Amino acid sequence: MADTRKESHWVGFDLGGTKMMAVAFDAQFRPLGRKRRRTKGNEGAKAGLERIVQTIQQALEEAKLTPDQISGIGVGCPGTVDLDDGVILEAANLGWKNVKLRDFLEKQFGCRAIIVNDVDAGIYGEFRFGAAKSARCAIGVFPGTGIGGGCVYEGRILRGKKHSCMEIGHLEVVPGGALCGCGQRGCLEAEASRLAISAQVAMAAYRGEAPYIFNTTGADLTKIRSSTLADAIKAGDAIVEQIIRHACGYIGVAVANLVTLLTPEVIVLGGGLVEAMPDLFVEAVGQAARARAMPSLAKSFKVVAAKLGDDAGAMGAAAWIERHVLPSEAAMN
Repeated sequence: MADTRKESHWVGFDLGGTKMMAVAFDAQFRPLGRKRRRTKGNEGAKAGLERIVQTIQQALEEAKLTPDQISGIGVGCPGTVDLDDGVILEAANLGWKNVKLRDFLEKQFGCRAIIVNDVDAGIYGEFRFGAAKSARCAIGVFPGTGIGGGCVYEGRILRGKKHSCMEIGHLEVVPGGALCGCGQRGCLEAEASRLAISAQVAMAAYRGEAPYIFNTTGADLTKIRSSTLADAIKAGDAIVEQIIRHACGYIGVAVANLVTLLTPEVIVLGGGLVEAMPDLFVEAVGQAARARAMPSLAKSFKVVAAKLGDDAGAMGAAAWIERHVLPSEAAMN
């Protein structure tokens, strides 16, 4: 029987809220070519789809591959996705609704495509190649503008009947707490996302409690990025670290609840905030999670930082389409 993997090439596409990235991989998932560009939230779905095609084409050109050499395309998307039909039902950051992305890509490139949630793609990438390699159950928590979650259980992405699940950002952690974009109060996302942290830091800077932040950003919320927060801590803005540790406590509470439900071996923290301050997040979230978990489970899991960085989503999406196109070969990895 021929080894179909040897001639396989895959494209992984990460369609984030602020960026899009296409990576062309060989059969061993070594990157051959990549193209990154920023997304434009106001450009509309039609223009956005054209940019996706252009981005993939440019990654293929760099890899010296033609579309007929591609075995499949995997895409990680934010928002609500119909996993069976490959439709982006709603991606608020992009302003897209009911976009038939899978059918569009299959028509454009003549190969099979699959669409998954972006955090699901990220944790699947970490399961196959990174910080959660070969774990029986791995959970990903990715704090950013919101807080995304995903789970790989016995080699498969955990999902609902038609839609992605693990909406960790909308677990209630503070009854009656801050108003969330979903309309509820006290969601993890409303209390511990980068946006929530930055808002508290901006207020502290305005009060004169974070001089580095004030001198750097003028307490302008839009200018407070993950790297800015990390630099502020190094510069001695103690209040910034206090605010971040407080947010990590809420993430730890959510993680402890997930440990009770699924008993994962590993919790992977990823995203820009974690990349900027990996030691702080791993220590603070882990400590809070173990303090809140059932005593019998407190030592059953580890909290780690993601290893793959920006490549996690693209690698995970590419590996997920491989699993569907070559299920027997993928199962052996």
